Amino acid sequence: MDADNRLGDYLRARRAMTMPRDVGFPDHSSRRVPGLRRDEIALLAGVSTDYYIRLEQGRERHPSEQVLQAIARALRLDDDAAAHLFRLGLPTTWPSAQSTTTVSPDLRRLMDGMRDVPAFVVGSAQDVLAANALARELYRGFARFDNLLRMIFLDPFAREFYGDWDKAAGIAVNNLRASSARFPDDEHIGRVVGELSVHSPAFATLWARYEIRPRTHEDKHFRHPHVGDLYLHFEALAVTSAPGQHLSVYSAEPASASSDALVLLRRLAEQRAASPEHETMSEGENAHS
Repeated sequence: MDADNRLGDYLRARRAMTMPRDVGFPDHSSRRVPGLRRDEIALLAGVSTDYYIRLEQGRERHPSEQVLQAIARALRLDDDAAAHLFRLGLPTTWPSAQSTTTVSPDLRRLMDGMRDVPAFVVGSAQDVLAANALARELYRGFARFDNLLRMIFLDPFAREFYGDWDKAAGIAVNNLRASSARFPDDEHIGRVVGELSVHSPAFATLWARYEIRPRTHEDKHFRHPHVGDLYLHFEALAVTSAPGQHLSVYSAEPASASSDALVLLRRLAEQRAASPEHETMSEGENAHS
């Protein structure tokens, strides 16, 4: 993450992703840049080309709220992406936030009480901070259940486990971008991004797109090695008492094959817990302490 010109980095990335046809400009094959040119964004936003260039280059660091609103419209930014633009352009109006990795006993008790659904707590860098038995059993095929991004991009099992790996990867990166936007000075997020950028070209490509989209809910397809296909609904519940933490919960349609598969998964978890050779799966509190 470039701390010197974050606004310019963001503007360049989003401009490259805004297609001329999306804003009514001709999309000629002779174009030498992906997306829109600087002068085209300036025209759409109603500012001079020189002013917009200075914004991208970091020579102008105090845009007005009206200018940012105009640029957000020109770039066709959704609410989350526009909010990030304002955080970068008007940083003094946004209070700084600090994430936490300590999971409260009350939250652990709540999560462990969810015996029929996989539930786990993730932090700002997508570390798995705590998980119930069913969640650990769901992700049992991974070498480590420690960080969702590392699991998706660095563990070969992910390609077998996710029914649509490309979709899962894109959503995970966009969610990490949203988290890094909320916690721009989080050193652990920076370390995770650095590690994945070096070891996963797929991650580096998606990260460069600079898409901001928190993951709040979605439908997921997993291919579990022991219980087969699982079609589950995911909800991420923000933990208001612990900034950056979310309680992630999966549920299945009642009386469905996936609901039956969760029952089987729970039995496997119970059998494992009762086994003398039982070893709990690695959690974020051990991997990231």
